[in-house]
Amino acid sequence: MNTMEIKIKTLDKSEVEIIGVLEVAEFEKFEGKALEKIGERLELPGFRKGKAPAEIVKGNVQEMELLEEMAELALSENYIKILEENKIDAIGRPQIAITKIGKGSPLEFKIVTAVLPEIKLPDYKKIANEQIKKGDYTKEITVDDKDAEKTILELRKMRAQQNRGEQTKKENNNHEGHENMTEEEHTKAHSEPASTDASQGGIPESEYPAFDDEFAKSFGNFKTADELKEKIRGNLKMEKEVEQKDKLRLVIVEELVKQTKGVIPDILIQSETDKIMYRLEADITGAGMKVEDYLKQINKTEADLRNEWRPDAEKRAKLQMIIHNISEKENLKPTEEEIEKDVLQITEMYKDADPVRARAYVEQMLENEKVFKFLETQ
Repeated sequence: MNTMEIKIKTLDKSEVEIIGVLEVAEFEKFEGKALEKIGERLELPGFRKGKAPAEIVKGNVQEMELLEEMAELALSENYIKILEENKIDAIGRPQIAITKIGKGSPLEFKIVTAVLPEIKLPDYKKIANEQIKKGDYTKEITVDDKDAEKTILELRKMRAQQNRGEQTKKENNNHEGHENMTEEEHTKAHSEPASTDASQGGIPESEYPAFDDEFAKSFGNFKTADELKEKIRGNLKMEKEVEQKDKLRLVIVEELVKQTKGVIPDILIQSETDKIMYRLEADITGAGMKVEDYLKQINKTEADLRNEWRPDAEKRAKLQMIIHNISEKENLKPTEEEIEKDVLQITEMYKDADPVRARAYVEQMLENEKVFKFLETQ
């Protein structure tokens, strides 16, 4: 028995519109899961958070909130089925709208999603090979003593600043006991110049601690200074290798984007713009500011920023299409085990993470990495 009616319409710019109706009986199957999800975040007297029985949760939640939670769960699950059953090669995050919802009524919805458009890929293997040769990105990375010594000097300086800070703190604590001082001692304590503030770094190198075995032990599980120095050399080499890899990937990307022909769906460009906006908002709130205050400070609206970002967002969207196409051609899709492993890590670390979005993010990241590793070996 078919529990869902679907109509699919092809739109411009490689987009499709899915209009659907989920029957009442099928929709109501999600009530239990919805109550469980709501219960996880609901605090009720007499119950620990997330431990209230379903019937208690139902009696303490607005009907529309419950219906909307049911709809989100129903569409998250059925969206994948719709794509598979109708062989829709969707890409990017869909735009989902509920057009009719009510108790005892079917769930009606509309989904607009981008589909992988026809793009003309250049000879990506040749491009990667040419860029690798041009930049000599296969050379062995070496770390000379000068690099290691520079890092060691920074560590010695940092330790000297920490020691100076501790000394200043002790002196300040001693000064607090002025009630036990003689008048002469009290006058001397306030007339002596204060120690140089450690944050200013005004400590001569002659006062830095020596780089010896004791110094190495203070930085962790190191027995000798040579062990610490070797670890520093290894870390510096790793940093240089990552930097070299990033530079190679950047030049390959630039050339691939330049030589690939195709129309970019607006929904993909919008999705990439959203990602840039989310990152900016996280940075602003992380710095203790409000987004609206930041926008006033730079005298711009969110729409202004999105317009400025559009060329970069279009470039990113095009790159995702390129990667997806190469992945298909070269059979570089991540395995289900790889995806589930990373999704589990994300959902365990971030309890409120949406499993569907987490999966989409993981699939994209794993696919990107596999494609880049493939191109780097050409």
